[in-house]
Amino acid sequence: MATQIELNPTFQSHRAPTAALPEAELKALHLLQAKGDYAAAAAGARKSLPADPANRDLLLIEAHSLRMMQHVDAALEALERFARHHPRFSQLYLERGLCHVARRDARAAILDLRTAVTANPALAMGWRMLDGLYRMTGDQRSADLAGRHVAHLASLPPPIVHAKVLYGDGEIDAAEMLIRRFLMEAGDHPEAMRLLAQIGHLRNVLDDAEALYEGVLAMVPDHHEARHEYVQVLIARHKFPRAREALEPLLKLDPKSHAHRIQAATIRVGLGDFAGVIPDYRTMIAEIQGDSLEARVRRADLNLWLGHALKTEARTEEAIDAYMAATTDRPDFGDAWWSLANLKTYRFSDDSIAILQEQLASEATAEVDRIHLAFALGKGLEDKGDYEASWAAYAQGNAMHRASNGYIPTVFETNTREQKRICTPSFFAERAGWGIEDGSPIFVVGLPRSGSTLIEQILASHSLVEGTQELPDIQRIVHELQGRELDFDKPLYPASLEALDADAVHRFGEQYIADTMPNRVLGRPYFIDKMPNNFRHVGLMHLILRNAKIIDARREPMACCFSNLKQLFAQGQEFSYGIEDIARYYRTYVELMDHWDAVLPGRVLRVQHEDVVDDLEGSVRRILEYCGLPFESACVEFHKTKRSVRTPSSEQVRQPIFRDGLEQWKNFEPWLEPLRAALGPELAPRTEAR
Repeated sequence: MATQIELNPTFQSHRAPTAALPEAELKALHLLQAKGDYAAAAAGARKSLPADPANRDLLLIEAHSLRMMQHVDAALEALERFARHHPRFSQLYLERGLCHVARRDARAAILDLRTAVTANPALAMGWRMLDGLYRMTGDQRSADLAGRHVAHLASLPPPIVHAKVLYGDGEIDAAEMLIRRFLMEAGDHPEAMRLLAQIGHLRNVLDDAEALYEGVLAMVPDHHEARHEYVQVLIARHKFPRAREALEPLLKLDPKSHAHRIQAATIRVGLGDFAGVIPDYRTMIAEIQGDSLEARVRRADLNLWLGHALKTEARTEEAIDAYMAATTDRPDFGDAWWSLANLKTYRFSDDSIAILQEQLASEATAEVDRIHLAFALGKGLEDKGDYEASWAAYAQGNAMHRASNGYIPTVFETNTREQKRICTPSFFAERAGWGIEDGSPIFVVGLPRSGSTLIEQILASHSLVEGTQELPDIQRIVHELQGRELDFDKPLYPASLEALDADAVHRFGEQYIADTMPNRVLGRPYFIDKMPNNFRHVGLMHLILRNAKIIDARREPMACCFSNLKQLFAQGQEFSYGIEDIARYYRTYVELMDHWDAVLPGRVLRVQHEDVVDDLEGSVRRILEYCGLPFESACVEFHKTKRSVRTPSSEQVRQPIFRDGLEQWKNFEPWLEPLRAALGPELAPRTEAR
């Protein structure tokens, strides 16, 4: 049960019971607590725990009941068992803090209660106890802050507080059900709408979240927390100019706030200003004093972001220093270790390998960090030539990620069937000449790790072409066309293309050009959109941008799939975390590209990565000719071009062309036979053609 039992003994009904514990039994135990029969409640919990020792409800009932019986030592022992199963549950720390209050240990109580309300800011009792403890210890500033939280929670209708508690402890479905019921019965309420927006953001329903936050701010314009969260949603939607505008009141109100300055830096990064944020990150790092856990975590995050900016600006040695500083503050910081590995050129020392192994094996390491650590360890062991151990680490990382990412391969396969059904030669013939004439976009599509960054770097070395990034704007149009009610078996898109008239198609073309304009800071006549998954939408791109160029970056299947299997992506690409998934995805990708070649002959230029490596100048001339660009020698000397590169291949494209990576997969061939079999003999024959 995710609630403060003594304050609301009936609230457990808002949460589904665990599978191993009947609902009636759980209700009976809560009823005993509500009646004050804590001895019977504790005994009942202990009786059921052997059958389900990790049950969060039972562990909380036992510890809470023992504390209420003033058996504080026994309660703390029960909480130790609780912590082994649920080390991040807020009410574990609330109960422990209250035990320390009973022991009159103010320092320990404050530490645990702060941890509780940090994890779940809706715990009113935690704030109330902190208010009294801070006043008792003379910390008036902290007491005032705690008092404001108490007053705020007290001002809210109980269902909203209950839903916030559920949300804070990860009970998202129950929180959403409760808050939607409240809104239906009580009408608009800014805090209820804010919570629903938070849930929407968490579930990646960003358009709904954006609309809800706009409603909250229309009702309460000076709701600073909601404004901060609204900016985060705009950033997530890549609406960076609007995010900058929305953030401005907060920066004026508190220009020293790290939270606001970090958002400002994120917006600048989104608009391509990596060099500009480097001094900002360094200033904030210098402002964090002390060696508390909070200080170390904040410094580690800032050093991670600093490292990313330095890497993008080709300041590799400085980036390494920043990443290492992050691991010093947080040895279990998987993202920092993976960022070092993801430089591709960095080599871990034996000491670093030992730290990676230790942190990966530790039960205290968070799952998200363990995933990053596994991929980093895989790269480190691969560089040392220990391919068997390297593969084991990659396999562990992939298995952990695949277990939680919810990838459904049939969704893409259904979309491919629909694209082939809708986007026929007659469909395009009937719409010939539709869309806008603007020929400035150059799309580079294909699978990740297929050589697309190399093609982008070649083109961006041309005086008429600007490299941007993987732009989300085609995906945004697709999202609009597929509607909010997703039916994966019968998707609205691409069938919705048939309903568009010439004016609507023209508007989408203009929308794409307008939305991408903030990324075109150099003012060159052509720009690159390197979102790889846009290959799914070639029909849409051709329809709305009839003069745009589309390049399919392709790589030998075994090499491409293996490179994806050992890559941990910052977001998306969920198909890449399993051999069967990546093979199915690659096969379907080839099937769809074959379709585009058939219905739009000559529209897409296919560039094979191995051909670029074998004949760089010939490939460059072919690419430029397709794009209607004059030959420039700078495109052959692409590694000399100074520009920001965000992708995992950033360091590789800053070097002359090399062949080393073409057959790296063969070091892992003993473990890749299932991949070869899944790709099939046509894509992965046993005798290589090259």
